[in-house]
Amino acid sequence: MKLLTGVLCLCLTLALTPADVHERGPHHVEGHDGHNGHNGHNGHEHGHGHGHGHGHLPDRCEGLEMDAVTVNEDGVPHFFQGQFLFKGFDGHAEPSNHTFPELVVPIDAAFHMEHEDDAHMYNGTFLFSHQDVYRYHGHKLEEGFPKRMAEDFPGVPEDLDAAIECPKEDCGEDSVIFFKGNDIIHFVIKTKTVNVKEFDSMPNCTSALRFMGQYFCFHGHKFSKFDPKTGAVHGRYPKEARDFFMRCPTYSNNTDHVEREQCSHVHLDAVTGDGDGNLYAFRGHHFLRKHNTSVHAGPIEASFKEVHSEVDAVFIYDDHFHMIKDDQMYRYTAHGGHNLVDGYPKPLREEMGLDGPVDAAFICDDDIAHVIKGPNMISVNMTTHSSEIEHPIFSFQKVDAAFCHDGHVTAIVGNHFYNFKDAMEFVTGKTPLEPHSVSMELFGCDH
Repeated sequence: MKLLTGVLCLCLTLALTPADVHERGPHHVEGHDGHNGHNGHNGHEHGHGHGHGHGHLPDRCEGLEMDAVTVNEDGVPHFFQGQFLFKGFDGHAEPSNHTFPELVVPIDAAFHMEHEDDAHMYNGTFLFSHQDVYRYHGHKLEEGFPKRMAEDFPGVPEDLDAAIECPKEDCGEDSVIFFKGNDIIHFVIKTKTVNVKEFDSMPNCTSALRFMGQYFCFHGHKFSKFDPKTGAVHGRYPKEARDFFMRCPTYSNNTDHVEREQCSHVHLDAVTGDGDGNLYAFRGHHFLRKHNTSVHAGPIEASFKEVHSEVDAVFIYDDHFHMIKDDQMYRYTAHGGHNLVDGYPKPLREEMGLDGPVDAAFICDDDIAHVIKGPNMISVNMTTHSSEIEHPIFSFQKVDAAFCHDGHVTAIVGNHFYNFKDAMEFVTGKTPLEPHSVSMELFGCDH
C-alpha cells in the first residue's frame, strides 16, 4: 500500500505530545463501546514503515493513507501509519511501540474483539504484520505472541490489507472479516472456517473500522460505510476521512460543513441550549445550531469573532452567551446578533471565582452554574461571582461537554451522551448509564 503524495513530515525534536483522546467512558463501564508491503506485496521492503523512520512524525491532516484502524478496550480509535500511532480523533503521532511494547514493525491490519464464548483466545487487540499476529490485552503482549497467523487464523492469507471484527448480531456468527485485494474473507471464530467473497460494490479497503455499530472501509484518505454481510454501500460515498474521523483545521473544497458537524465523530468542545429551543454545539473552529430538525453550521469566528475558536465551555445565562476559553470569560448577547459585551473578556477568576481551563459548564433554571474541571464539579453563584460547592464526579473520568434542558442534565463523553434527572444524579453516578449516539440521536445524522 502506498502513501498518498504530499505527506508533511515534522521534526522529532518537536515534543511528542500524547493524543488528546477524549473517548474514555464511565469508570464502571468497561469495554463499551498495516500495509507496509511485504516481500514485494505492495512494493516496499518489510519493516521500512513507508519511509517514516523514528526521526519524523506523520501529520494525519495531510491526507495520509492509514495502514490499520481499530479501537482499544475503552472504545478509543487507534490509527496506525507506518511505525506510528494516532490515538483518538486529534493529537500528534507517537511511535506505536510506546503503546504496544514489543511491536517493532509496521502492521498491515488490526481489530479488537471481546468474544463472549471465549474468555481468552479471541479476546484482545490483534495486530497483523506480514505472516505474524500480535495479541495484546491492554498494553501487554500476550504470552506466546507474536505467532504465525496460521496457528489462530488458518486459511487467512498473509500480507493483509485490512481486518474488522463482526459480532454475531451483525454477521450471524462471531466473525472476523479480512480484506486482501478483491477478496473478502469471513473467518468464523467458533469453527475456524473461512468463506471467501467478493464485495463488488465496495472499493478495496486499505484499513477498516467497526465503530458505534457501523462498519467503515477506508481507502486512501476516503471512507465508505458498508454492510458487513453483503458489502453494500448506501448513500453518498466515498467521503473525506478528515472531515469525520479527524480534527483538522482545514477541509476539502467539497466538504459539506453541515453534514460534517452533524456526523463528525470528533468530540465536541461545548454544548448549550437557549429558551427558544435552539441547541448550540461547538467543535474546533465551527459551531452547529439545531432548531427542531433544521441544522445550520458555520465558523465560530463569523458569529463570535473575538473568541475565534476552540472554546472550553459555553452556557447561556441572563440572555447572554457565557463562553469560557482558558482563563478568560467572554460574554455575548444572545439575540440581535452575537455582540461582545463591553469590558469583556474578563478573567474567569473575577467572573466565577475559579481559574481555568475548565472542561465543561452548564446552568439550569436558577443562578447556579456548574463547572466541570477535571474530576470535580464546582457550583458557582452567578450573582455573587463566587464558587460555593465542589463535588467529586463519580460517573466519568472525563467530560467533554454538558448542558441542561428542563432541569435535566446531559453529559457528553466522546461520541456518546448520557441523560440525568439533575446535577446531583450526574455527579453521584447512581443511575445505570445508557449511552446515546451524539451524531445520530442528538443531531440527526443519518449515517
